[in-house]
Amino acid sequence: MLAGLLRFLKNWTLPLAMLAGGIGYPVFIYLSFLTPCLIFTMLLLTFCKVPFHDLKFKAVHFWLLLVQIGGAILVYWLLKPLNVLAAEGAFICVIAPTATAAAVITDKLGGSAASLTSYTLLGNVGTAIAAPLFFPLVHPLGENIGFWASFFIILQKVFPLLICPFVAAMILRRFMPAIHKKLTGYHETAFYLWALALIVVMAQTVNTLVNEPENGMTEIWIALAAMIVCCLQFFIGKKIGARYGERISGGQSLGQKNTILAIWMAHVYMSPISAVGAGSYVVWQNIINSWQLWKQRKNEESGLTDPLKKES
Repeated sequence: MLAGLLRFLKNWTLPLAMLAGGIGYPVFIYLSFLTPCLIFTMLLLTFCKVPFHDLKFKAVHFWLLLVQIGGAILVYWLLKPLNVLAAEGAFICVIAPTATAAAVITDKLGGSAASLTSYTLLGNVGTAIAAPLFFPLVHPLGENIGFWASFFIILQKVFPLLICPFVAAMILRRFMPAIHKKLTGYHETAFYLWALALIVVMAQTVNTLVNEPENGMTEIWIALAAMIVCCLQFFIGKKIGARYGERISGGQSLGQKNTILAIWMAHVYMSPISAVGAGSYVVWQNIINSWQLWKQRKNEESGLTDPLKKES
């Protein structure tokens, strides 16, 4: 009975977390201060369980990074004349790094989890550098705050959040192996931390919708922009990956985003309403992932694909 309940909760974590955050936003909004800590801890647990000898950067990773950073500027430039808030929302959805859970989906689809993990690290570094550079240009922090002041304000918060978990994991592995080994045993905890973080950021998004109302069409445009960039990133990632024999990991690397981080960045450094883009991206990317997993199961059942065959 209990095992069945736990299985149900795990299988339906995404909708249940979103529902809890939406309904209980007056309460969960007060937990917003936990978001950076949750992001840091999830990344630390993820990097602790990664064998560093599997981290190998390839040409495909740098092409994907170029699309991640350059694409963010491009979509903002294209959408700004139409709707500034939609442009900000799309920008956040593109510049955000790969989700920590993407390796699990990639492995289930027959892709290279090792390649995706390597890109997750590279994408985090790219975002940690690009975000402080471009955020002040897209949405200045204030009239009296110059570019370089804004750059260092954002850098001192985003860079440690994305890079220090990897550095901490290396230090623990090298100098504190007992602690490192203990943390690797808690890798499943990252899943539950992700659920809690999702509840909190959904509460932030709903709170923004309630307390900072815009024209109803604005939210629709932001959500549509997020849907378009979501589909494009999966498509472009697969196309780039296919040229290097990594179609699946390429698509997941570029398309499956760390939406927890994206929503947090939108609330802190952009117009809060632009977080609707990252909030809706949660739905769009999980629809695509669900469809891919369903298609993979159908192909395996019909014998069209070899479930043991993996990308190189």
